[in-house]
Amino acid sequence: MEILRVFNNNVVLAKDDDGGEVILTGRGLGFQAKPGQRVDASKIVRTFVPSDGRDPDHLAQMLSDIDPEIIRIVVDAMKQAGLGERETGSTTLVMALSDHLAGAVERQRRGIVVEYPLVGEISNLYPKEYEQGCALLQAINGKLPEPLPAGEETSLAMHLVNAGFATGDLTYTYTMTGVIQQMLDIIEHTYGLTLDRESVNVGRFITHLRYLFIRIHQNRQLADEPAPIINAIRDAYPEALRCASTIGRLLELRLDADVSEDEVAYLAMHVARVTADARQQ
Repeated sequence: MEILRVFNNNVVLAKDDDGGEVILTGRGLGFQAKPGQRVDASKIVRTFVPSDGRDPDHLAQMLSDIDPEIIRIVVDAMKQAGLGERETGSTTLVMALSDHLAGAVERQRRGIVVEYPLVGEISNLYPKEYEQGCALLQAINGKLPEPLPAGEETSLAMHLVNAGFATGDLTYTYTMTGVIQQMLDIIEHTYGLTLDRESVNVGRFITHLRYLFIRIHQNRQLADEPAPIINAIRDAYPEALRCASTIGRLLELRLDADVSEDEVAYLAMHVARVTADARQQ
């Protein structure tokens, strides 16, 4: 591989053998190195492949500001916590977790205590990621001289949720979490029932909502579904359709994006299902 840019002694931007740009990290990898030189492969610790249109130079600059030991701790902890190759191979996620850990360690050193919001919401709405966040914090603390306090698992879990949006900014995840709570409130008010937010049925409904958020975020909403299917859903679930339409207007207001009629129809089907399950309990 050929060096394209040296960011510091530990981070370089390089061109791989296929002509693509990759970010390489490793102690001393960039020491006295210059663009055009061959990379010393023996010093490479980790290779990051920019994805989702992210600027390689920007990512490399961010990585150069993080202690390589922090990155190593994060990657090792992710594997120890049972996260798969999709997560450990995600440049955006590894960077987000590493940046968070670097900040958390610095806050700990300075005696700054942070109270994370939405602790109850995160554990209820995203139980899988919350469980992974707990395992990740435990693994990280096993590698630090001074363990991080309880509560950090919530932020780690939010980064795992956020990985579905391929961005290091948690703003959209915070928004999504609040909107999901509002959507559940609308359903409860419309149907006059209380949803068990820890139930499997509500969990399935929230999974559908999360994929809906991703489609909206990526401008890939359902819009060309077969008309007979959409019409059948509308005819079968009129009450759910009215509820879903209200939810659709909420989404448009909160996310500043139009919601397609097909998405509203499928949302109605899921509303009908989750409310029917709730009534049977």
